[in-house]
Amino acid sequence: MLRDFLPGVFNVVTGNGPEVGKALVAHKGVDKITFTGSTSVGVEVAQAAARNITGVLLELGGKSAQIVFPDADIDAAVNGVISGVFAASGQTCMAGSRLLLHRQIHDVFVEKLVARTREIRLGDPRAPDTQLGPIANRTQFERILGFFETAKLEGATIAAGGRASPLGGLFIEPTVITNTAPGMRVVEEEIFGPVVAVMSFDSEAEALALANASEFGLAGAIWTNDIGRGHRVAGRLKAGTVWINSYRTLAPGVPFGGYKRSGLGRENGRVGLEEYTETKSIWVEIAGKDRDPFIIG
Repeated sequence: MLRDFLPGVFNVVTGNGPEVGKALVAHKGVDKITFTGSTSVGVEVAQAAARNITGVLLELGGKSAQIVFPDADIDAAVNGVISGVFAASGQTCMAGSRLLLHRQIHDVFVEKLVARTREIRLGDPRAPDTQLGPIANRTQFERILGFFETAKLEGATIAAGGRASPLGGLFIEPTVITNTAPGMRVVEEEIFGPVVAVMSFDSEAEALALANASEFGLAGAIWTNDIGRGHRVAGRLKAGTVWINSYRTLAPGVPFGGYKRSGLGRENGRVGLEEYTETKSIWVEIAGKDRDPFIIG
């Protein structure tokens, strides 16, 4: 309970981020800054903190890849992909928004994924039977719709969704985009909405190359019944968290954070606590007056 803390241990400062946030980040009395949000704002936070040599912990954006190999349990993988990208309407940094399918199972997987996507129930987030809620605000809503138009212009195919929901408001239909390729905006940029971009691959090496060809490195998943392959690929994925045959499993004792432009440092677990400490070395001389002053060590 907060009342158990001494006065001043926990403080809440309210106000608009551009004003209050900038003031706090730039203040010389702040010893550590932790920020969760977009990569662009994270860069501004780090730059402001650097002026005072203030430590930062940044949990930023992602464009996480889910890799499905031909020996995977297809139905389980479809469930995992849906959970990985559509939970919270895709408005999570760890969303598995890039789907890499082995060419051998590509068509079957997409067929199942599209069918399941079209069955997702949109509605009031407070209703027990709702599976997908609205987008957080109008600006983000319009931004997501803009990705759909760009994807079509770049040659991609909207296999499911790709439009505002007939429900009105800020609802967007869960969307599956196929025929995508590296360089397309839906593949490169964090959309932060219920959108998954699908690509195909022919080999493990190609899958890794596609997955790692991103400026982000927050999370990723591998779907396979070959546990050796699962560990091998997980070790080579440039991501802070990797799941094998699951997605979005988290625990407070397990560190979470990203590589590359997905952030700095780790939250949770002992590593997360150590982010808020500093190492100190203390030497004690016991030789006294007998110590030779010209010998170091």
